[in-house]
Parts: sequence; C-alpha cells; structure tokens
Amino acid sequence: MLKLPSYITNKLSVRLSLMVVLSITVLLLSSLDVMLYYSRKAIKEEAILEANQALDGTVLQIDNILLSIEQAAGNVYWDMVAHLDEPDKIFTYSQSVVASNPYIDGCAIAFEPYYFPSRGKYFMAYVHRQESGKLETSDAPVIHSGIFGNLPYNEQSWYTQAMEIGTPFWTDPMKDKETESHHTITTFCLPISNGYDPPVGIMAINLSTSLLSQIVLTTKPSPHSYCTLLGHDGSYLVHPDSNKLLHHTVLSQINPNSDPTLNEAAESMMKGETGYRRFRMKGANYYVFYKPFQRSMIPGRTSNDIGWRVGIIYPENDIFGDYNHLLHVVITIAIIALLLLMLLSWSFIRRLLKPLQILTQSAQRIADGHYDNPVPDSQQQDEIGQLQNNFQQMQQSLCQRIGELEQLTETLENRGKELRIALDKTQEAVRTKTKFLHNMTNQMLAPADAIAMDVKVLCDPEHEPDRQEAKRVEQNIQQQGKFITEVLNHLLELSVNATRKEADYDE
Repeated sequence: MLKLPSYITNKLSVRLSLMVVLSITVLLLSSLDVMLYYSRKAIKEEAILEANQALDGTVLQIDNILLSIEQAAGNVYWDMVAHLDEPDKIFTYSQSVVASNPYIDGCAIAFEPYYFPSRGKYFMAYVHRQESGKLETSDAPVIHSGIFGNLPYNEQSWYTQAMEIGTPFWTDPMKDKETESHHTITTFCLPISNGYDPPVGIMAINLSTSLLSQIVLTTKPSPHSYCTLLGHDGSYLVHPDSNKLLHHTVLSQINPNSDPTLNEAAESMMKGETGYRRFRMKGANYYVFYKPFQRSMIPGRTSNDIGWRVGIIYPENDIFGDYNHLLHVVITIAIIALLLLMLLSWSFIRRLLKPLQILTQSAQRIADGHYDNPVPDSQQQDEIGQLQNNFQQMQQSLCQRIGELEQLTETLENRGKELRIALDKTQEAVRTKTKFLHNMTNQMLAPADAIAMDVKVLCDPEHEPDRQEAKRVEQNIQQQGKFITEVLNHLLELSVNATRKEADYDE
C-alpha cells in the first residue's frame, strides 16, 4: 500500500484534498459498480438473446430443408405404392425425387430380398448427384446391386433400423465407407408398405452434411463464435474442426483436467435441455448456448425426436470485449480525473487555507517572543478571513498589553532598585544605630557605675563620710548624672531626626 511521507500528510491541505478525493472515489466507484453491473447484465442478456435467435434460426433453416425432403418423399410415395408391381418404374421415382429438390444428394429405393423374384435376391434403385452437383442423367445405370457401400443394403443400419421401427425417421450422418457417396450424408428413411405388415422396402433419401455444415457454420453471432450440430449419441455432425466429425463425441473430448462446467454442459446437452454454461478452455473463457433440435409440428409429419442437438460456442471476449475495453478506458479516465481533482482541490484548499498558514507562522513568532511582528490583512470575507483579521486585532492588543507590561516591569524594577538601596541604607542605619546605642550605652555605663559607687558610699552605715567627702561625692554624682543626661538628650535628638526622615521617605 502506498504510504505518503509524514511531512506531506501532516499538511492540512493535503489531508483535506485526500478526504475530498476519497469521498468522491467512493461515490464514483459505487456509481460505476452499479452502472457496470447493469451494463454487463444487459450485454449478457443481449448475447443470450442473440445466441438463442441464432440457434432458433439454425434449427429452422435445417428443419425447413428436412421438411422439404420429407415432402418430396411424400409426393411420390403414394404413386409408387400404387405401382409396386412394376419394378421398372422404381428408378423413375428415385430420379424424380432427386430432381424435385436441390438439397437431395441421392435417393435409394430398396426392397426386401426376393421381393421381385425376376430381379434376383436384391433390388435397389439408387440415383445420386455427381460431385459437380448435377443430377445423374437417365443414361446412368440403375444400381440393382445388393451391395451399397461395403455391405449389402439390407445389412446396413439405415435399412435395418427403418424396417425395425416401421415409421419414418432421420439417421445420424453415415461415414463415407457406409455409403456410395463421396461425402458424409444423413438419410431420411421412409418404410414402404404394400398394405400389409411388415414393410416391404425402404425409401432412403440422402442429404449431404456439407449442406448442413454451410448452414450451421455460417451461424456466427460474433467473429470468433461457431455453431456445432451433435447427433443423438453426442457425435459431432457439424464442427469447424473436420477431424472431429463422426470420430469424436462431445463427451470423449472431455478429460479429467477439463473445467467441470464443460462436463456439466455436455451432459445437459445430451439430456436435451436448453440453457447455457460458462467454462474455461485453453486459458480462455467461453459460453456455450445449446438447445435440442425440435422439429416443427405439421399435420401428417411424424413427431419422433431425431435426437440432434445444436450449440453455439461463444468466446467471452466476443461478448464482453468492448465492455472490458470500455471498462479499462473508464477506469483510466477515472484515475486521471481523480488525480486532476486531487491537484485542483489541493491547489484550491491550499489557497483557501493560506490565512491559516500565515496565522500559524505568526503564532509561532509570538511563541518565540516576537510580539511586534504584524499580521497582514486578509482579502477573504469568509470565516478564515475573519479569523485572520480577528487574530490581527488580538496580536495588536497583545502587543499593546505586552508593552504596558514591559513598562510596568521596568517601573517595578526601578522601584525595586530604589527599595534595595533604601533597604541597604536602612540596614546601614540600623547597624549605625546599634553601634551608636552600644557606644552610648558604654559611655553611660561608667557614670552609672560611679554614681552607684558614690551612692553606696553615702549609704554605708559603717562608714559615715565627713562633710568634705560628702560634698565631693555629691559633686561627683551631679557631674556623672549631668553626663548621662547629656547622652540621653543626644540619643533622643537622634531618634527624633531618624523618625522624621522615615516619615519623609514614606511620603
């Protein structure tokens, strides 16, 4: 399965184009499938109709010839029966039968052995046409011999079957060695009755199978199709391959490796069924259409089934060749149309999605920190164009907000620097204050200790100072107290000044 590279399938325009083409492909294939299904069905039905018409036409043509021969026999039969005691006239009847119908190859009127004692054991009046198609003249000798072909006529199948059946019938074509003709013939056998059973002789009228071959083989519904005629035992009476005539049957041509459908078709034909089968032979597909040879029902005509079968071998390519060619053309056109549709839809969608590409690039630049890159105006009035314009306004608003934030940040940074400086100064002042207080405390510690010592001296009950010493202690206490007061006043003044400075800084 064809797999497109990820950098192509990741593009929205390509994915949308593929979705459009796939959707149209599904609809197109569905439509083509329905159309081609019914087209193929119509073509097949037309082929079946043509094959059946060809089979019916072939059967009708052959049956008309058979009927004309039967009528030719009937035209002389009753007159001949009335003169069965005149053997010299029998040749005249044979000659008149042959002369009356151009399809008749020959006529033999044969009688039972010793029917005419004066003529010996065998008597048969046989007249046939020359190879040129001309009728033998009356100067040609009448065949009275009992030998017809390689056997006496009364031992040949056409004669024995007719005597056994006792009704008119058509024989399957007989091979050359069974007849006096130079080609294969089929015979209409009409028993001759003198009013008593069994028949006293047989009128045999020969029809050349070459004439049947001309009719059957010219039945070609298509250039490569052909028609065939089978006998009651499945032998080929008419076939394009002359080697198969009377030497093979339709069943003997089937080998174990053949298509089973071919065997089914052969068996169905031999059963006298009407239908068709599809089979495969020599690497190609064929259809065989077949039906039994049904004679027309005419008053006075015998209704026995002669057992022939007619079939048409129809190559499938003759039926569906144009259809398959058209199918290939349609598929080729559809593929080209889908590719063009893919290209056009991709181009259209790509142009339609151009604003989205611009927005994607702008969003990436914004994500990278470039907030001031402008977004171009959109010329489209649809939703995508409105999205681009709205994104442009959002980018401008965002740029403005970012500028304000940057300005505020700068202000805050400056204020922070000032606060850090003030904090440093405050900390320095606190340290100075602490040092100062510590210093002041140390300065007040000695006077306080001195005052405490002087007070202790004055209050000592065991030692009472004199007046001069008491005055000196008093002066010393006043002097140390004054020093402590000065230090406290100086400390208070510094505290007031520091408070004022903090109030001014807060303002």
